[in-house]
Amino acid sequence: MTVWFVTGTDTGVGKTVATAALVVALRDAGLTPYVIKPAQTGVGPDEPGDLDDVRRLAGAVAGHEGTRLRAPLAPDTAARLEGVDLPDLRAQRDAIIAAAIEHDVVVEGAGGVLVNLGAHWNVLDLAQAVAHAGHHVVFLVVARAGLGTLNHAALTVQAIQRRELEVGGLVIGSWPEEPDLAAEQNLLDLPLLTGVSLLGRIPAGAGGLGTQEFTAQAASWLTLPR
Repeated sequence: MTVWFVTGTDTGVGKTVATAALVVALRDAGLTPYVIKPAQTGVGPDEPGDLDDVRRLAGAVAGHEGTRLRAPLAPDTAARLEGVDLPDLRAQRDAIIAAAIEHDVVVEGAGGVLVNLGAHWNVLDLAQAVAHAGHHVVFLVVARAGLGTLNHAALTVQAIQRRELEVGGLVIGSWPEEPDLAAEQNLLDLPLLTGVSLLGRIPAGAGGLGTQEFTAQAASWLTLPR
């Protein structure tokens, strides 16, 4: 089974909506996804987190959420402020491997690839640990549409590839209804600069759709890499 890591070029680029769209695409391909959010920050005990949002958009999907933290900060920073010990890298790796026995696993990170999910380790370390355990690992990089995204996307792709990990492609997480010149040209320049395919564009506001409408349209927004 494949383990998909959904990461962003920054925070707030649309990772969660892209994760939901990936879940729909995997189901349409006849696969059974399992979503993991290793650490959820910025929410209280009874507030919906990213996994809840994925289920609201894509419908019921197996998965689990890791440690929940109140501060809207990087997981290791939020944990330090609350005096919480986060699971170590091996525990997170083993949870992914266990789910991958029967599912295509989708792991949604926090922020970008260098943001620590635990004490001294980030999503690249986690992906590398899963790959070293013999699983096929693919990254989906969610990027912004407009000015500045070329540099952020290229740096993110290079950081992943330097770890000898596969980048399946890029997805624009929030495509505006009326894109400006920079956004239009980025459709051409993103693949040229990064060397990986642009797999799709998710319309701005897609996160506000209901389940039926989201699942009906998601196939047109995101194409799985070959």
